[in-house]
Amino acid sequence: MSIQARLETLTEKHQALEAALHEERSHAAADEYRISDLKRQKLAIKDQMAQLQQLTLQPEQLHS
Repeated sequence: MSIQARLETLTEKHQALEAALHEERSHAAADEYRISDLKRQKLAIKDQMAQLQQLTLQPEQLHS
């Protein structure tokens, strides 16, 4: 899988987690553990995305 394809997959997962987080927060009796877990997962995906984006920049920086 190319880096770009992986980034797209991670972006979709990040958006799905954001939707799940919004849904959980909309409940009157929101599960704080679930909210915390969703936030943790979102952050982990965001970190992975940042690492992949750095990989896409590195070849360009080497040629500059």
